Amino acid sequence: MARPGFVLEVDDRTPPLLVHNGQGFLLERFPQGTKVVYPPESLPGVPDLDEEIQRALLNPIESEPLPELLFAGMRLTIAFDDISLPLPPMVKPDIRQRVIEAVLEMAARAGVDDVELISANALHRRLTPSELRGIVGERVFRSFFPDGKLYNFDAEDRDNLTHLGVTRHGEDVEISKRAAESDLLVYVNVNLVAMDGGHKSTSIGLASYKSLKHHHNSHTMINSRSFMDHKASKMHHSAWRMGEVLTQHVKVFQIETSMNNDVFNPSMAFLHKREWEWTPKDQAVFLGAKRGLAAAPAKLRNKIFQDQRSYYKVTGINAGAIEPVHDRTLEMVHRQHLVEVNGQSDVGIIGVPYICPYNVNSVMNPILAACMGMGYHFNAYRGNPIVRKDGALILYHPVPYEFSQLHHPSYVDFFEEVLSESTDPATIEAKFEKQYAEDPWYIHLYRTSYAYHGVHPFYMWYWISHCLDHCGDVVWVGADRKTVERMGFRSASTLQDALEMVSHSVGRSPSITYLHNPPNLIADVH
Repeated sequence: MARPGFVLEVDDRTPPLLVHNGQGFLLERFPQGTKVVYPPESLPGVPDLDEEIQRALLNPIESEPLPELLFAGMRLTIAFDDISLPLPPMVKPDIRQRVIEAVLEMAARAGVDDVELISANALHRRLTPSELRGIVGERVFRSFFPDGKLYNFDAEDRDNLTHLGVTRHGEDVEISKRAAESDLLVYVNVNLVAMDGGHKSTSIGLASYKSLKHHHNSHTMINSRSFMDHKASKMHHSAWRMGEVLTQHVKVFQIETSMNNDVFNPSMAFLHKREWEWTPKDQAVFLGAKRGLAAAPAKLRNKIFQDQRSYYKVTGINAGAIEPVHDRTLEMVHRQHLVEVNGQSDVGIIGVPYICPYNVNSVMNPILAACMGMGYHFNAYRGNPIVRKDGALILYHPVPYEFSQLHHPSYVDFFEEVLSESTDPATIEAKFEKQYAEDPWYIHLYRTSYAYHGVHPFYMWYWISHCLDHCGDVVWVGADRKTVERMGFRSASTLQDALEMVSHSVGRSPSITYLHNPPNLIADVH
């Protein structure tokens, strides 16, 4: 039986604890009294995945069974989450492939022949043919891709966007024309964390900049407390309002899947264990990995990590109407991730891993490192952040000056041009966002190459707005000093140095909480 997550209080018997540090790991001794939040162990997967898929499609929640929604002559569109989920990518076959194949088989039996499949990448980069194949599988890829029936959503293709209306707050709802004009839109999601799914799938994944700017902005992000709790997230509130408009015009059949916590492959089993339970083999593997990675050239080290595949098991599949489906999904996600934490601390500590939703098959640039640590991991809470208001956040990551000109061209200019003038999200938004969002060259690269949209680095910076507003100090351990200074932060050589640097605001004996993830967790802070 899977053990729940728990909070360890460090004492003189506690061994050094593992910390993720970009493309590597550290063993760190934390001060006595530090609260260490460990994620729950992995829940078991469903015993028969094909059977579970059929059950979900034939017995949906608040919807007719899928076969009853399919008929000859209809226009069917299947949209699915892009490579930003799950992290790391799954071993094949991907759960989206399994679900899409089942939907297509039912459609074929109903005589449906007008079918298109869309990667719901919004302003993310286009997926390569190989990446699309990895998600949908060889059979679906060969059947649809050569004829242009499997493709990436293009948020800048004005001829293929439809404006459905505005919400009661005046927010534009503009999505894929194909999806908007379909008799049925089937959405296939991967709910890795509580932030995913629900109305966010369709009203964000298939939306244009005209829609996205209503919730991907500094004001909305600073008031999303947190992204892992859609009832307290202003971004999700906006997506839900857009979903109300969207579903008045489009029939949506939502299929959501939840994953367990098998983030790492079996060769890295020590990453799933509590340190005092490491076997001699685990210790040897850790030391070998640490030394090997430290000695490897940067390109080889990046390839080693980007080639990693997760062994996630599916813990649940639900289908039907969007909101009740998502409620059911969140029950399972919370079972897997929630850990009760008693009270906030003066200092929060987070290890930032090598991967985030926006560097799959790429590199982790400084903006993405900040977004992962101060956006995603800082927001991995329900109720209250692990850090008190005006407390300090200490993060581990080398934060090298490294960018992909293929995937993140506008990030380079954002780092050099925008951050040199201001690091304040609201100032940046007012002065620079429109210029980057409408830049013809960035739009050309987004549409024809594999670049994130020109406005994307702004969104990543807005993601850290809540953290910037909440924390009085942010220090990176072991980071490139010039790189983090450009972003408005400080760098320390060691944890002891970092604690000394923040002592002016939190004192010399601060309370400390360390989030020991990944594997994934949500700190339920009371």
